[in-house]
Amino acid sequence: MITDSERYAAAIARFDAINAADPNFESVGSAREPKELLYARRMSAMLERFAPDASETVRLAARCQHIRRWEIPRASYPATSEGYKAWRARLLDYHAEISAAVLRDCGYDEAMVASVASVVRKERLKRNPDAQLLEDVIGLVFLQHYLADFVKGHPVYDEAKYVDILQKTFRKMSSRGRHAAATLITLPGELAAVVARAAVAAGSGSGPRTS
Repeated sequence: MITDSERYAAAIARFDAINAADPNFESVGSAREPKELLYARRMSAMLERFAPDASETVRLAARCQHIRRWEIPRASYPATSEGYKAWRARLLDYHAEISAAVLRDCGYDEAMVASVASVVRKERLKRNPDAQLLEDVIGLVFLQHYLADFVKGHPVYDEAKYVDILQKTFRKMSSRGRHAAATLITLPGELAAVVARAAVAAGSGSGPRTS
């Protein structure tokens, strides 16, 4: 599915070099890694597990989906629903703009540049299979790697709140993605139970396995 392996490798290396500059770090075992570099690698790894035959477009989009995200923090927008939506919209454009510049520098033609940018922006979600595939991988990565810390980050445990958030996650995923949440993802018992309830409420099946 890769038309030019050297060009593809160069683009991935450029994306990783940019994300390696993230000043925020996350611990993985005894190591500490730049947060967005780690996220990008997790996206690629999950894509390989979930859709090993994915197109070059999706492979590139998965690797740059959060590129230089730290430069537009949530706090730079009002702490309101409208502020959140505006922040998210700006991020989608920002990531697409940066990825487009990198891909042009690496020798990709405008058709591929536009295709990757469209997927990064998640345009025509539910109608564009590549954008939907990226959304599925985003959901799976969140469940596997970030849900536990998200819950820990809120001082008051509110199951109804988490079920509501997770329902929204499942509704953005395809039926194939929701099925993968039950077969690819393993979570601690308490979290798995909450996710399972959200999955049933969203009409998405039984939820992830219990570790």
